[in-house]
Amino acid sequence: MAPDSVGVLAARVLEACRARQWLVGVAESCTGGLVAAALTDIPGSSDVVDRGFVTYSDRAKAELLGVPVPILVTHGAVSRETAAAMAQGVLAKSKVDLAVAVTGIAGPGGGSAEKPVGLVWFAVASRGREPRVERQVFAGDRGAVRAAATRRALELLAEAAAS
Repeated sequence: MAPDSVGVLAARVLEACRARQWLVGVAESCTGGLVAAALTDIPGSSDVVDRGFVTYSDRAKAELLGVPVPILVTHGAVSRETAAAMAQGVLAKSKVDLAVAVTGIAGPGGGSAEKPVGLVWFAVASRGREPRVERQVFAGDRGAVRAAATRRALELLAEAAAS
């Protein structure tokens, strides 16, 4: 079976959140707003989508989302710890019920043996639960990595909203 399109996934997120009367927020680094764009491409999404943070720099992650500087210094912007703190930051800085965070290395440069190009960390958080954090390594050029990360973020939101 072919994977769902980004538009189908975004619609699924919106439908599931509407059914629960949930608001959604996103924190994006390597995707640069693509997750928020996919959600808001759908007419009427404003009853579900509350806000999005594009926090590309470490400074933005710390200032806008409250990611602790020691996490950024010790683990780096592309890490399990940072992704979880980003998602929790969306909850702390808003009244949303569900948040997703995406941070990674889209390339073509910036990778290392420990953190290769294509590495993306995701975190999904909802009120009263610990964030679910996931690591993926996507193949392809910058556009392919960003597209795959956007798709996976929407899949994670859809799963969390339906459970």
